[in-house]
Amino acid sequence: NFPGFSDFALRRRTGEDKTLAPPHSQGVLRPPEFSYFVFLLVLSTMNCAISGEVPKEPVVSTKSGLLFERRLIERHISDYGKCPVTGEPLTIDDIVPIKTGEIIKPKTLHTASIPGLLGTFQNEWDGLMLSNFALEQQLHTARQELSHALYQHDSACRVIARLKKERDEARQLLAEVKRHIPAAPEAVTGNAALSNGKRAASDEELGPNAKKLCPGISAEIITELTDCNAALSQKRKKRQISQTLASIDALERFTQLSSHPLHKTNKPGICSMDILHSKDVIATGGVDATAVLFDRPSGQILSKLTGHSKKVTSVKFVGDADLVLTASADKTVRIWRNPGDGNYACGHTLNDHSAEVRAITVHPTNKYFVSASLDSTWCFYDLSSGSCLAQVSDGSENADYTAAAFHPDGLILGTGTSQSVVKIWDVKSQANVAKFDGHTGEVTAISFSENGYFLATAAEDGVRLWDLRKLRNFKSFLSADANSVEFDPSGSYLGIAASDIRVYQTASVKAEWNLIKTLPDLSGTGKISYLTPSMLVQWTITYGYLVFLVTKKPTPMMTLHKTREESVKKTQTANSKCSSPAISCSNFSTSVVSYSICSNGENFLGAGH
Repeated sequence: NFPGFSDFALRRRTGEDKTLAPPHSQGVLRPPEFSYFVFLLVLSTMNCAISGEVPKEPVVSTKSGLLFERRLIERHISDYGKCPVTGEPLTIDDIVPIKTGEIIKPKTLHTASIPGLLGTFQNEWDGLMLSNFALEQQLHTARQELSHALYQHDSACRVIARLKKERDEARQLLAEVKRHIPAAPEAVTGNAALSNGKRAASDEELGPNAKKLCPGISAEIITELTDCNAALSQKRKKRQISQTLASIDALERFTQLSSHPLHKTNKPGICSMDILHSKDVIATGGVDATAVLFDRPSGQILSKLTGHSKKVTSVKFVGDADLVLTASADKTVRIWRNPGDGNYACGHTLNDHSAEVRAITVHPTNKYFVSASLDSTWCFYDLSSGSCLAQVSDGSENADYTAAAFHPDGLILGTGTSQSVVKIWDVKSQANVAKFDGHTGEVTAISFSENGYFLATAAEDGVRLWDLRKLRNFKSFLSADANSVEFDPSGSYLGIAASDIRVYQTASVKAEWNLIKTLPDLSGTGKISYLTPSMLVQWTITYGYLVFLVTKKPTPMMTLHKTREESVKKTQTANSKCSSPAISCSNFSTSVVSYSICSNGENFLGAGH
């Protein structure tokens, strides 16, 4: 900042200049040491642009020319990458250090004596007390506000509880009134015929082939299904297999834990089951025309759903909601709702089919479902209203539907028939877009793979795998009387239930699908009738449990199986109903119907007659 001073100092050191005065001294003779002192004095009066204090390690920005404390400006650059004053981009290379002598700050006058120090301490104490008092006032105010908020929350909870109680009482009264009020008489035309005690539908309600007219799937619903398809497809592309996916070795460590009789003994048999994983509740459908909700952790029956007059052929939970769907051989589908007290009530009884209903499948939106029947039709229902939006049949041929499942994306429906044919439907147009022939006997189960590329179908001649991209059969597993087949949601395993239970590791079209586990028939009859998807669902979460349903024992029962290591820890209780903890549990006398894994990964559940 002193023009010519640097050149003057250089000439003095080399002996080129013998003068005593530097440039701009106006003829006054001053030694160079005095000019250097003036330079340091000026520098000592320059403060850091951030802290406002004299810097110990001064640096200068080459862009703004501002002076900074080195540690402060370096930290600011590392955090923000720009000048704190001008806002210009700034890097470490843009600051230049300045070398100065050590600057000793003079002591202030009021700290040079004991009375001055005491005065300073008194001022600091006064400030501390004032700050403490302000904090105590703020704390008192915050406590008052919190107390008021808690009081309001408690009052709101009480009001909500009272309203829920009044709502439940009103619902109960309404249900009682409906039971006591007789049905309104309906006008019967001269052409209305009576059949089995039921009035035939009027001419206005019947379409061709004497079937009830349905409004059809609206454009709004189709848009909703399309949006769901797009969301699920996008989600699948980003999905990664869970790190807790059960290893192949984990499948070898299962032993029987306990058995639970659920259904009546005079009509033994469990035909189907499903698991609500969020609440660890198991639903079973029996030959005794009832569906049972079983709480796995407590081992207690939560509710029995009675109302069907014949065996319950299929039972499904709807998402995580308190809704249960049941299909029966009495030609009806029932929707059961839990009002909140744990006692499920039948909300809708659907009578659109004219023959036994064999299968129900829930759409991924959890707002719609499909039922498949032996009357050669499948129905698309709105779950909230219980109304049949479409009843679809293939007019080209007779097909009694015995199995049904939605594609993971929800726009494709697969059905199996008693005529050994598998049909693929476009849900939006209700058109049959593909057919798979080749099975022998009734198609008992179908399952889509998680990636949506493969379809597995089970029939009397075994299990076949179909490539949905090329519409061809690329692999077959020969097994007499294959009754059930399921892919797990991760797409890693395929389970087949026949004379035994076999678990395969999934692969591509050309690669080999290796058999990794065989579970023997637990009953000795050589027939395992039902395999739930829950078996493989829980393999993707934990080393959990498998569930078998066994038929035609004096008491319909489910059997829980657990890993060997966990069973040993609970030998006295876990094996109280199993004489020997082995991988093969043979204490059932007849065939297995179904099995599944409980959601908490602690039980292996089996059920049967």
